Amino acid sequence: MAYAETAHTAARDFASLKCSPMTSTDPVKQVRDSDTVAAYFVNAALRKVQHDPLHTAAILREAAIDPVWLQDPLHRVPAQAVINFWLILTRELDDEFFAFDSHGMPKGSFAVICRHVIHEPDMGRALQQCLLAFRLFVRDIQGHLEIRGRRAVIVLKNQLADPVIHHVAEEIFLSMVIGVMCWLTGRRLMLDRTQFGHHRPPHGADRLLWGPWISFGSAHTELELDAQQLKWPVVRDFKALKFFLRTAPEGVVVRFRNRNGLSAKVYRRLRTATDFTWPTQTEMAKSLRMNDSAFRRQLEREGFSYQAIKHQVRRAIAFQLLADTDMTISDIAIRARFQEPSAFHRVFRQWTGMSPGQYRESSKPAG
Repeated sequence: MAYAETAHTAARDFASLKCSPMTSTDPVKQVRDSDTVAAYFVNAALRKVQHDPLHTAAILREAAIDPVWLQDPLHRVPAQAVINFWLILTRELDDEFFAFDSHGMPKGSFAVICRHVIHEPDMGRALQQCLLAFRLFVRDIQGHLEIRGRRAVIVLKNQLADPVIHHVAEEIFLSMVIGVMCWLTGRRLMLDRTQFGHHRPPHGADRLLWGPWISFGSAHTELELDAQQLKWPVVRDFKALKFFLRTAPEGVVVRFRNRNGLSAKVYRRLRTATDFTWPTQTEMAKSLRMNDSAFRRQLEREGFSYQAIKHQVRRAIAFQLLADTDMTISDIAIRARFQEPSAFHRVFRQWTGMSPGQYRESSKPAG
């Protein structure tokens, strides 16, 4: 039997994905000092005030963001500073979407959307209602849910003409939608495929956020996941919502986009590991100078388990090697820590609805 690579174990990994387990009695959790967000996010958000350098400088100063940081789009800005920046800009623009949209998303809109979906019975209904509720405020980016056999697809229509904010606005919109779904269900959504309707930006796309199968330059943006996730029950109530909204939407997006958390560190260590056997959870915790219990609790706060991160890394390795190398499928199965190619074929078809060979053919450039 493969490590967690059989269909049954992969399904267990899938079910183990958890979002931050904030209950109705939890205090509001703040970001940690080590959490960061890329500077390009801040630069794009400043788009509507950049005509006034003095105003821009005042906003950055109040948020404790050094303008020098913004010269490099990949520079990591402290997450708390970005949260402060979001709150300040929301106050200045009276818009929770940085005035990207022609209609606008006035302060309090996100709370209205959350209250609209909190009483839905499952994620499928909540997701549909969430996308509809966003249309009350956001007109230039609209999303809808499609069911394609066993796959659920979030499809976006983006009418923003400004190329500077086009892709960032989509990322923020999707981060808010996905963040709400994670919180409502208490689980981390597992995206299988994301195609972006824009060219690849300098920062690329994080597979831990957007899934292992990512493409750019498509006709539109869409996210694909297993439709079984739509059956997940909503586990939050209005009492819990009160706590959630204390740091939303700014905290939702910043936590979703943080690449310096423990989960991201574990992901990178596994992704670059050369041994064919990954460390156990206890071994990984020890290598990070943590005890096993603290390691597990911190991953849970970030919405992950160690087993789930290993599953994500397996997927990323498989997709990358199939698309970018000529390695045999059997060798790719070994590199992705499958002991048997047959297990790899079986699980890969569950991920994508196609065989590894079919995926390799579909990922080749046209012509």
